Amino acid sequence: FAAEGPVFCSGHDLKELSSEDDVKHHSQVFELCAEVMTLIQKLPVPVIAKVNGLATAAGCQLVASCDIAVASEKSQFATPGVNIGLFCSTPAVALGRSLPRKVALEMLFTGEPLSAQEALMHGLISKVVPEDKLEEETMKISQKICESSRSVLALGKATFYRQITQDLDTAYKMTTKVMVDNLTLRDGQEGIEAFVQKRKPVWSH
Repeated sequence: FAAEGPVFCSGHDLKELSSEDDVKHHSQVFELCAEVMTLIQKLPVPVIAKVNGLATAAGCQLVASCDIAVASEKSQFATPGVNIGLFCSTPAVALGRSLPRKVALEMLFTGEPLSAQEALMHGLISKVVPEDKLEEETMKISQKICESSRSVLALGKATFYRQITQDLDTAYKMTTKVMVDNLTLRDGQEGIEAFVQKRKPVWSH
């Protein structure tokens, strides 16, 4: 995900949330947003946010929902809904799963932004680069991912998000089975054979 201009994503259009619209309309707006955020994690390919500017409210939620986020040094991240009387409760779902609780709550309670370096330090984003290197760095990560087997990546991504909500014993039981399943994949065997034969793997994807 990328954007043009000084803002990565400012979240919902507040004109859509006025009292002129009914509760049903408001529900549809937030349900659609939640669906988009959850679909990101259900996609079989990694999703990268390329952030160059401000990401606020649902825009900050979008960054937190992506698998990887690369940001320019000028980027900022905020959940300022509390300041306009609309607490960022749905962004809090993604923030609370990406950031330490006290950092997430300070953002939610004050609406004050995190700098790119603070966002990196607390784990909201993966990497901070100068603005003129943002495209290059994001493409470098994308290209490295594309060198791997699509089926193996899909299995790995789905498993990561499944195990993260489980207790330790359940997570290890489930991922042990997934490792065995991974070996039955054509690309799982191709990768091991290529390693043993000291050659580059040829993925079936």
